[in-house]
Amino acid sequence: MVLYTSPFPNSFLSVLHSFSWGLIFPCYWLADRLVGSFVPTTYEKRQRADDPCYFHALCIIITTPIYLALLAASLPFALIGFLLWSPLQSARRPYIYSRLKNKHHANGAALLTEWKAAGSGKSFCFGSANVCLLPDSLARFNNVFNTQARAKEIGRRIHNGASRPQIKIYIDSPTNTSISAASFSSLASPQGAENTNRTVNAGIKRTTSMEYKGDNSGSNNSEEREDKGGSGEPNEGEENTCIVRINGEDNDHMSDTETDTVTGQAHASGPAEPSLEGDAEISKTPNHKQKEGDSGSLDSYSASRESLVKVRVGDGTVDQSTVNNKLLYKASIMKKTSVRKKKHTDETFDHEISAFFPANLDFLCLQEVFDKRAAEKLKEQLHHYFEYIVYDVGVYSCHACCSFKFVNSGLLFASRYPVMDAAYHCYPNGRGMDSLASKGALFLKVQVGSTPQDQRIVGYISCTHLQAIAGDTTVRCEQLDMLQDWLSEFRKSTSSSSTANPEELVAFDVICGDLNFDNCSSDDKLEQQHSLFTHYKDPCRIGPGEDKQWAIGTLLDPEGLYDEEVSTPDNLQKVLESEEGRKGYLVYPTSKNHSSSQKGRKASLKGNGRRIDYMLYTEEGLYLEWKVEVEEFSFITQLAGLTDHLPVAMRLMVSTGEDDP
Repeated sequence: MVLYTSPFPNSFLSVLHSFSWGLIFPCYWLADRLVGSFVPTTYEKRQRADDPCYFHALCIIITTPIYLALLAASLPFALIGFLLWSPLQSARRPYIYSRLKNKHHANGAALLTEWKAAGSGKSFCFGSANVCLLPDSLARFNNVFNTQARAKEIGRRIHNGASRPQIKIYIDSPTNTSISAASFSSLASPQGAENTNRTVNAGIKRTTSMEYKGDNSGSNNSEEREDKGGSGEPNEGEENTCIVRINGEDNDHMSDTETDTVTGQAHASGPAEPSLEGDAEISKTPNHKQKEGDSGSLDSYSASRESLVKVRVGDGTVDQSTVNNKLLYKASIMKKTSVRKKKHTDETFDHEISAFFPANLDFLCLQEVFDKRAAEKLKEQLHHYFEYIVYDVGVYSCHACCSFKFVNSGLLFASRYPVMDAAYHCYPNGRGMDSLASKGALFLKVQVGSTPQDQRIVGYISCTHLQAIAGDTTVRCEQLDMLQDWLSEFRKSTSSSSTANPEELVAFDVICGDLNFDNCSSDDKLEQQHSLFTHYKDPCRIGPGEDKQWAIGTLLDPEGLYDEEVSTPDNLQKVLESEEGRKGYLVYPTSKNHSSSQKGRKASLKGNGRRIDYMLYTEEGLYLEWKVEVEEFSFITQLAGLTDHLPVAMRLMVSTGEDDP
């Protein structure tokens, strides 16, 4: 299958489309600004609290006539542009495939060779997030704004979080049984093969975070691994991994000598991340301010002081002023399997609330990337880490099976591994406001390796966004039916294998996305019992209507996005680790049997919030001799203040046995 690298089949149509959109854009931008001026966010309201009451009204009175006059002047040109733009959409391709052109940072081909070196299998990490990159006027209804700046900052945070090394801190103590192990700042910056898998014996007090003095933000670090081979090659599934052993006491107390000793330090290998354009623009919004306590962007200049531990390296203490000008890394604790004790001892995998995206993130599925300019900015940032990106997914105008579409599907897919095939389908049954967007499903086939017999090892990933309007349960169930049918057709059409002569071995089949229903609301019973959950497993789910105790909601209460308690990744993580904190800042399941007061529902309903963002996997249709297991599951707070959803991540281990087939 040919992957589409441009939206139109020839340059003439592309130029004509650019010209038509150039006529439409001034009118679109002015209308967006005009509507947005009447929809303030809670942050803007707080900023204006000290201003005279008449000041904002005066600004509106002055600017509104100006916007209206300019809008009226641009409207004739917009109508001409629309008459050109609309028929062109019938020739438009359903997505744009972008591959990193800078070969110096490209490493997708190198990743394919890693499978051959793995005798027992390989792990893959998947992430999913609803980033709410709507036109600014519409985004304000979700209490977020400055879409262009948010897009750039979201991409930067994801890149910084994923490109840090994977830190494994082994705690030899049975006393910590919290729902989510505390997060630590990374003890090492992204590194080459010579620094991987080093063990650091240290005594560290149990606190929320720990400082590290780094030298860069961890841009694509694979080139170092390509240049250095031999004995320094990392073990499979542990590339860029630093291992720290903590010898804990039964009473959780350690001596000051142990606390202040660190007998090893990994070194950075890549060049420093250049400063990004538009930082001045980013600083204008609260979502992107680098203020105390914000370590969500790894290149921020400060971190929450109350949660940091002083680190001594060798004989000298790290100078605090030097640390403030370096990068702050954070990594999640993963307890030693042999001594792991959790609140839920029956669980077979790690689960946590993390302030950062997982290290070595392989695949990323995003929803609500509706704004095309924001999508370009986001793509540019993600290309610092992901080599392959599929974006601008969807259809516009009047399409064969859909009503008129003003915006695309909002889906975006990023991968470190080569994309072999891609297909998109639009849900034809959208209702209300959702019918104006070409919501649908994006199906992808990726190559993740090859066997010694040169059989391709592939995986399937589906990204989707379902009907959002509450009460449309039948619409969502129909969309889930279509999702399964389309996925089955995609797998058949892209498979080049036969049972007798398999040319490809399927390692995983994963579905990610915002399904717009949760597993605890009484109004969502129909979706909870859908057949999709008989074929695909949800790591957070026990059964219809019941989630596991450690699972939390992924839908944040928009009114509280700018509260100081949750405005940074560290703070949001701390709040969500407590039941009272979750009640204050998560949207909880709805029920017909309770009053409309949300706080009243929160006090009486089960669950830990509305979990509407899902990551599902299946063991059906995979290579029979292989086994797929969940290794980690994370709820991520790194995008605090940038979106009203919590990203989720899942790491799958594909076990192949002692030898490759």
